[in-house]
This record gives sequence, structure tokens and C-alpha cells, in this order.
Amino acid sequence: MEPVWLEHYPEGVPHTLNLDPQRTLVDWLEEKADRWHDQRAFSNLGHTLSFREVDELSRRFAAYLQGEMGLQPGDRVALMLPNLLQYPVALFGCLRAGLVAVNVNPLYTARELRHQLHDSGAKAMVIYAGSAHVLTEVIADTEVEYVVITNVGDLLPAPKRQLVNFVVRFLKRMIRPYSLPDAVDFRSTLSDSAGTYRKPQGLSGDDLAVLQYTGGTTGLSKGAMLSHANLLANVAQVNAWFGRTDKPGDEQIIITALPLYHVYALTVNCFCYFDKGGLNVLITDPRDTAGMIKEMSRWPFTAITGVNTLFQSLVRHPDFSALDFSTLRVSSAGGMAMQEDTARHWAAVTGKQVIEGYGLSETSPVVSSNPLDQAEFNGCIGLPLPNTEVSIRDDDGNELPLGEAGELCARGPQVMLGYWNKPDATDAVMTDDGFIMTGDMATMDERGYMKIVDRKKDIIIVSGFKVFPIEIENVVTTHPDVMEAAVIGIEGDDSGEAVKLFAVIRAGAELTPKQLRKWCKKNMTAYKVPTYVDFLEALPKSNVGKILRRELREKEQAERTAAAEQAIA
Repeated sequence: MEPVWLEHYPEGVPHTLNLDPQRTLVDWLEEKADRWHDQRAFSNLGHTLSFREVDELSRRFAAYLQGEMGLQPGDRVALMLPNLLQYPVALFGCLRAGLVAVNVNPLYTARELRHQLHDSGAKAMVIYAGSAHVLTEVIADTEVEYVVITNVGDLLPAPKRQLVNFVVRFLKRMIRPYSLPDAVDFRSTLSDSAGTYRKPQGLSGDDLAVLQYTGGTTGLSKGAMLSHANLLANVAQVNAWFGRTDKPGDEQIIITALPLYHVYALTVNCFCYFDKGGLNVLITDPRDTAGMIKEMSRWPFTAITGVNTLFQSLVRHPDFSALDFSTLRVSSAGGMAMQEDTARHWAAVTGKQVIEGYGLSETSPVVSSNPLDQAEFNGCIGLPLPNTEVSIRDDDGNELPLGEAGELCARGPQVMLGYWNKPDATDAVMTDDGFIMTGDMATMDERGYMKIVDRKKDIIIVSGFKVFPIEIENVVTTHPDVMEAAVIGIEGDDSGEAVKLFAVIRAGAELTPKQLRKWCKKNMTAYKVPTYVDFLEALPKSNVGKILRRELREKEQAERTAAAEQAIA
């Protein structure tokens, strides 16, 4: 019996794709660079690289990694970069050399960076100068032997390159002091002839291409192992689903405000648009909404991806409605639940519906999507993509009838190889029949449309990023005045959810919520820092001493409901 969702696939989307499991990203990159040779590939800060230029620069970088650094296929290279032209060049260079790219958030604190570098065993690192001070603190605790530092304007033409780098370093003072005496400048790695590049031999689709770190219930992030075949499969799946928007002869231009180190933008923006000869317009600082809108006004963009908070910040800005949306065909949302109010506002301004999808780092990332021709926002995560199977299961692994809520499980060629050096963690999320248990609770209707109804785990989604309470609790309890801590997610104004911390402090301590938040800021990325802090005399616990976050959530909800009723009265 065919899965129910296939009967409701959009016209023109194949049920099954013919995928080559042995094809590599190296072969793919060569093919696409040759096919789209003179078309525009990436643009940032007023400068654009063609496919030919990306091909040349990435070959040069690959040659440097192979020659000067002596890296061998399978070695890990950490990339700690914002959305700059240097990112695709470095990423593609690593892949072409048969190396494994380890994506790192440039906003990470020393604690977070130390763990990811130590866990991945990265031998080399490409880092933005604005993050180099953090590496200075931890490099002695890692296996990193080679460091390449890049400044914002390094791939811009002269004299703009020198001017931008001067402004960033000396006028805006965005580069904090660092000490990495053996580091080399990014531009110097591109001086060698691409002719010295050697295509790695024996590479296959099963080989590891990217380590994409995700949160874990232990409080430490885990590296999802994404193979060449995983990523190429998801590119094919996504482009089969969205490819019907492409018009022959038209340039496909996507606004890339989501960071490319995030798996959503990595696949859907970077890889998918390189695959079909499109142009990525890279937004380095999407928090500058006015600047982003100004950049968007320069392009007849055909697509944009984002999370709810990004779409929200755009539609709320007074200049956004003045943009020309006549070429816009795809507005794709993922990473966090899309709020209905934001979706309807977006449609009213742009004339296009937000197409919500679902995925996770472990699935490269896309599992499902709504169809492009949906008439209005439906609150669903859509239908499974081609070659993807889903199953809604109970706690015992039994498949549930349509309409009943259970854990969403997925199987397909985009599902990761496993977690890096963590076989037990891999076994914990993989079923005997090859499905990955996502940890999200969902329902499926009679057409195959799925809706997320809850999260099985205590994940908090802040601006599209997963935040795990135990990680914050572990950091907070290292404060000398904190005895116990518990974290929950509550409804936030703009970010979908906000982090609320409950802490028990030592008797006689003079610690304030403000001081504790400051402590968190020193040890965690900004989106993980609790927005709200409450001090309690004791935390609710089970009879075996387990902290009951559920009771804290219920207490919080009861207080909010009472406050709302009092306001109405």
C-alpha cells in the first residue's frame, strides 16, 4: 500500500528520485562549476563571485590544505565564519580536498568552542578575525595545528577590501585583541596555483562530508555525521519539491540571511542554489533589518528562507512594504514554528504564502514541506519529501493510527550516518528498521499532512536555534552562589520561545538575577542566555530527586493565566 501522502503530492513532483549513493560532493562541485561557469554564484558587500571564480578559488584553497598543511582525506577542518564570500570558498575547498567541514557558530563562547573543537578533533580552523580572541583562550586545549584568519573584506576588490577591513577593525572596533602567532592570512592561502590541486582518490558517497553539531540531552552538543550522499540526496529532494518555480532563462536569486553554518541555510541556500545555477545574496548581519532591506532592494530576488523571527522583523519594519515582490516565488520557513500572525502579515505584504517545512541537523536537514501552491497558512509542516518515509509511533515503537499524536520518526537517504564518536547516542535515536526518532510529537491527517503538537524532549526553540535546558543548568550551577537550577521555555514576544531560569541560591548569598544573567552571557551564546530569572527556595522534585520541569511549566502557565484574567477584570 502506497503511503497516504503520495496521493496528495503536488503535480510535477516525483514520488521517487533516482539517486546515486556513490556520487560525491567533489564530483558534484566540478559538474556544477562547469555547467554554470559564467553565472553569478555568491554576492556579499557589493561584490559578486561567478561559478568560475568560486571554482578557481576553492581549488586554490584545497591545494593549500593539501600542500602547505598536509591534511589528508577525512581530517576535520572547523569553519567559524559568518555569511561572507569566504565561507563557500573555504567550505568547497575543504570538500574538494576530501576533508570534513565542521561548522562552528562564530558567536560561541570559549566553553562552547573548546568542546566542539575537542570533540571533533579538528586539525585546522578557518576563523573570522572577530572570533579569534575566543580561539586564543582554548586552542591549547585542542588538536588544532593550523589556523587561517580572515577579515570581513578579504575577497572584495581593492581598494574596497582595505577600506572595509580598516573600518571594521579601527572605526567600529569589532576585532578584539587575539594572540595566534602561527596563524596565516586567508588571502595568502589563495596564492598557489589551482593546478597543484589533487582530486582525492577513493572517495565515495558513504564518506563523511560535514560534522553538523546539534544539542544533546547530556548538555553537550553532538556531531551529526552527514555524508556526501546524505547531503546530495537532500539537495535533490528539495530541488525536486521547489524546482517547479524555476523559469527557463530566469536567474534564481535567493536572499541568504540565515547563517550558512546552520544546516538549513547550508543545504537549502548554499547547496541547492549552487546545484541549479542560482545566486546566493549573503547577508552578513541580519539583525540590521534596515540594512538587510536596503540590500534586498538591489535585487530582483526570487526566494528567501528564514525563521519566524526573521520574517517577523522584516514585516514589522516600515521600509519593507516598499520593496518590489513581483519576482518573489518562494518564501520558505523552518527551524522553528511559524506563527500564524507573522505568516498572514507576510502574505498580505508580499502577496506570497510562507511555505513551512520541517527538518533537523540529523536529516541534512529537510524531511517535509508544504506545497508551493498552498492557499493559506495551515500550521502544518507539510508532506514528506520524495524518497522519505515517516512514521508516527508510540513509546513502544508501535505505529499509531492517523490523527493520533506520537513521536515523529523518519527514514530516507538524507538521514545521518550517526553521531560522531557516540555509538550509544546513535543507537538511542535509531530504530531497528532504520528510522530516526526526532523527539518531536506530531499528528498526521488523512492526506499525509503533519503537524507538530509538542516536543517529547525539553528542547526550547529560540529564534530557530535549539536550546537544551540541561546545558544552561550545567553552566548556571558552576556559579559559586547557585545550588540548583532548572530551565524551561515560555512564550516569548518575538523569538517564539524565551528561556526562563529558576535557581536556588546559597543561604546568605547576595546574588541578583541581573548578576546571574551576566554570568550566563560570559559562558553561553546570546540566544541561550535566560531572558527571565526567578529565585526559589526549592525546586519541585520527584520522589527520587529528579527535578520536575513539568511542574515549573504548569506553575508558570497558571500564573500567566491568572494575570491575564486579572487584567481583563
